[in-house]
Amino acid sequence: MKILIAEDDKHILNGMADLLEKEGYTIIKAANGKVALQLFEQHQPDFIILDIMMPELDGYSVCRAIRKLDEDVPILFLSAKDEEIDRVIGLELGADDYMNKPFGIHELRARIKAIAKRYLKLKNANTSQEDYFQFGDLNVYPTELYAKRNDQIIELTLREIKILQCLYQHKNQVVTRDMLFDYVWGYDYLPNSRTLDQHISKLRKQIEINPTIPILIKTIHGIGYRH
Repeated sequence: MKILIAEDDKHILNGMADLLEKEGYTIIKAANGKVALQLFEQHQPDFIILDIMMPELDGYSVCRAIRKLDEDVPILFLSAKDEEIDRVIGLELGADDYMNKPFGIHELRARIKAIAKRYLKLKNANTSQEDYFQFGDLNVYPTELYAKRNDQIIELTLREIKILQCLYQHKNQVVTRDMLFDYVWGYDYLPNSRTLDQHISKLRKQIEINPTIPILIKTIHGIGYRH
């Protein structure tokens, strides 16, 4: 999923970008409203985070312009203001949610995940795609971003879902590290073995009965992994 972040504070912009990239999203950054609108038209992102007070074009103007082009793309407003009228204006312009600055990382992650779920549901609503797939003794629900074992719910990130999807699609086959990088991170990503190892290790702790003796994701030394 591609997320466009428009924010003129460089530290906030880079901080959000780093956080969301770790969650598995592709990030497009804009330092002002004019650039944000140009990048929206160029890249057609799936989700937009807009600061309200920005140079060139404010967030309201960007939102209004985007809604003329796309009525459905989710939009989350950010604002240092805490006035009810500002929230009302943003929502009336077609925003899906509104957050006040300063905000916590956990709250931002939760809001993003909620919007991602809605997006994935809408994207797959008119297809024959299954609601879930079986991964060993787990049922994995991609549009809900979780897996289920009996009555246990295991929350997953978008990137973790994609790792499971890649392994599931090549069941009983060896999936090389390059294959995983291409599928999960994208062809333009420069592979880093430590990055992949960390994600697999974290995922095993979440889904394996005994992470020290993995059954669902097996390591094929020197090559990759197999499900």
